[in-house]
Amino acid sequence: METSVHSWIPLWACLASLLAVIPIVVLRKEPFLREGATFVAGAVKLVLVLSMLPLVLGKKTAIECTLFQITDQLSISFRVDGLGLLFALVASSLWIVTSLYSIGYMRGLNEHSQTRFFAFFAVSLSATLGVAFSANLLTLYLFYEMLSLSTYPLVTHHQDKEARTGGRTYLCYLLGTSIAFALPALIFCYAKTGGSLQFAPEGFLAGHVGHVAALCLLLLLTFGFSKAGLMPFHSWLPAAMVAPTPVSALLHAVAVVKVGVFCILRVFTGVFGLEFLKELDIASVISWVAAFTVVVSSLIAMSQDNLKRRLAFSTIGQLSYIVLGVSLLSYHAVAGSMMHIAMHAFGKITLFFCAGAIFVATGKKYISQLNGLGKKMPFTMGAFAIGAMSVTGLPPTGGLWSKFYLIWGAAEAGQIVLMCVYLVSSVLNGVYFFPIVYRAFFKPLPEGEMPGLKEAPTACVIPLTVTAVGSVLLFFVPGLLLDLANLMFVSTPPVTP
Repeated sequence: METSVHSWIPLWACLASLLAVIPIVVLRKEPFLREGATFVAGAVKLVLVLSMLPLVLGKKTAIECTLFQITDQLSISFRVDGLGLLFALVASSLWIVTSLYSIGYMRGLNEHSQTRFFAFFAVSLSATLGVAFSANLLTLYLFYEMLSLSTYPLVTHHQDKEARTGGRTYLCYLLGTSIAFALPALIFCYAKTGGSLQFAPEGFLAGHVGHVAALCLLLLLTFGFSKAGLMPFHSWLPAAMVAPTPVSALLHAVAVVKVGVFCILRVFTGVFGLEFLKELDIASVISWVAAFTVVVSSLIAMSQDNLKRRLAFSTIGQLSYIVLGVSLLSYHAVAGSMMHIAMHAFGKITLFFCAGAIFVATGKKYISQLNGLGKKMPFTMGAFAIGAMSVTGLPPTGGLWSKFYLIWGAAEAGQIVLMCVYLVSSVLNGVYFFPIVYRAFFKPLPEGEMPGLKEAPTACVIPLTVTAVGSVLLFFVPGLLLDLANLMFVSTPPVTP
């Protein structure tokens, strides 16, 4: 993708949810109108993102616009390419179903401060699209920090001691690492390149830094964007489980964690460039950190009885799939990493929706309490089974394709041990997910327990059904994701099905 056109559509797509904050706050005493504003903003955002597909995908043209010109070479600007559009499609589509789910969850539990919840929810999605469309490292960093700050009130929504403790951990890790690691790396890049931080298919650091400086920068930027959950900077993620389940779904599938891995994908492909990293031979350091995180997080997940905590440690491992894939530097592994953003998003958001639906209907949050629940909540637990299959990588769900390309890419890179890491981790995924499904469908409900138990509110069940169906559909139509991933490869053979 070498050509570009100017358009303000990316800006309006970001502003759609940000501007929705005004009617959300003004209509706080009219819940139906307040939530209607949320849906209208979501629909507008999705339409604007979809409108960019024909130009980016069909004509292989990037869409650019400059918001503020700081120096001759540095600006706050947007550039929509294949990777950014893939991420934006995932975020904008899942925001709509998450908004519907939030209504059922928040009303079902009669949660307080719902207006504040929906307002910051909208701001966080605006920041997410800002990251997706960032044209340079400075713009990406600013929207990254905006997302950290806008999600803090969501994490601490319950305003009790546990929420405040979790919120402090959340903010300390995310702001601490970005300021201590990513910001100095950004300043160093600015100094070494003469003021240019613009993402490029071949990177912008080639010829400006040597081996040692490049390795230091790679480590600083990778760990500086700690939303990716790489160990040892992962503890914020389980701590954030104190948030309401819609926030957990937002954190683990749509916005925060995906922004972390998206930023690392940008670092590898837009800051360094795959060819420059191959020449320096430094990416293997990140590969082994990611591989360690994949295995250890999977083992920890197996020991968790709290359902949301098991899902949280599963997320840490799945994020490291993406980081490991891009660090392999092979075409199929990088394409698999990009695809896994979408595949994991649909599978994991389904699982979190199911966890929340179970809590709304029964008040239960521990796996050991779920015996026989599938007979009373078949839609919820059926969707959970599909989400588990997708995250594990089983047909007929989309997770199979992204894992297939990641494993193929590891073999292509000649990294047999790392290929085995993917395979072993997938087995562990099944070990910590499918006993939950077995418990729900094949063990009896404790006698006399909750005789009037039924499905969660419809506003909870519809979204989890939609995302479960989406996970299945992605198995049959993965072509769009591959086409968008192919746009990121310059002067190289395209990734083929």
